[in-house]
Amino acid sequence: MKKILALTLALCLVFVLCACGTSTTPEVTSDSGNAAGNSKTVDTETVAVGAVIIARDDVPEDEIYTLVKTIFENKDEISQMHAKGEELDIDVAASITSVPYHPGAAKYFAEKGVEVASVKEGAGKAGDNVPLTFGTGGESGTYYAYGGVLAQYVSANTDLAITAITSDASKTNVQEIDAGNDQIAFCQSDVMTYAYEGNKDRDFDSAVESFSVVAALYPEQVQIVTTNPDLATVADLEGKKVSIGASGSGTYFNAMDILGAYGLTEDDIDAKYQSFGDSADSLKDGKIDAAFIVAGAPTTAITDLATSGDVYLISMDEEHIATLLESSPFYSASTIVAGTY
Repeated sequence: MKKILALTLALCLVFVLCACGTSTTPEVTSDSGNAAGNSKTVDTETVAVGAVIIARDDVPEDEIYTLVKTIFENKDEISQMHAKGEELDIDVAASITSVPYHPGAAKYFAEKGVEVASVKEGAGKAGDNVPLTFGTGGESGTYYAYGGVLAQYVSANTDLAITAITSDASKTNVQEIDAGNDQIAFCQSDVMTYAYEGNKDRDFDSAVESFSVVAALYPEQVQIVTTNPDLATVADLEGKKVSIGASGSGTYFNAMDILGAYGLTEDDIDAKYQSFGDSADSLKDGKIDAAFIVAGAPTTAITDLATSGDVYLISMDEEHIATLLESSPFYSASTIVAGTY
């Protein structure tokens, strides 16, 4: 009788466990436009700025013409070397209105039936062709990887000699162009405009007018990364340790704009000023709660972070995106599709 009773109790216990479920695998999902979602399963709504190549005005017209022609007439080959090549589009490339284009770039676009808003008068007149130093970004960002591909491809298939180098990205690249240390460089479209206009609120005490536009290549999404699914909105960053890029960098300005759209300031967070790679390492080690990373998705820093555990991207909601777009026309709405990381 005791054996029968024990067997009956065991069967009841098994039934209860099965009914309640015993899975221990965490699952993170989001059914809201402003919640943090596992980047493998949920689209992320955010904003983006443009990734633009700029050039010193004294780079010869024929060099910039060759550079642009080689990039845009070999999209398939470049796409095989880097995924961002798939986003090359002549209409987008010629769409910048805030800074005039280098004559070499404008010449190529005109041959393809696309007119730019303005062309830099007096640019491209230097006589001798020179090797081009290409300022990109940090080793964990898209600028460096994609810039290296472009430099390698153009150098291998034309008479141009281009060397891609690491840098602190947008603001530093403008400064290096102005100083004559770099001949071409990547720059965010907003930072490029701040520099050209001498926007004192954006850390440019005077206008930098020694450069012109080569081409806009792709959108750079503002990616707010965390390993904590409880951080569901930008508002949740208040009081948290958040990396917002180097002080005065493009990422820093983007972070300030987005925090501002949510009624937050730099003083409302425990701000850390780190590069993309350092931000990823700090997230991995639990030293910070979130990080702003502004780069074309996918970017190496987040991809590497995702190999060590779940990564979550914090979405912006439609209301706050609309607020930001109204006050800052440099931005555009952008979606990072699920599975990017």
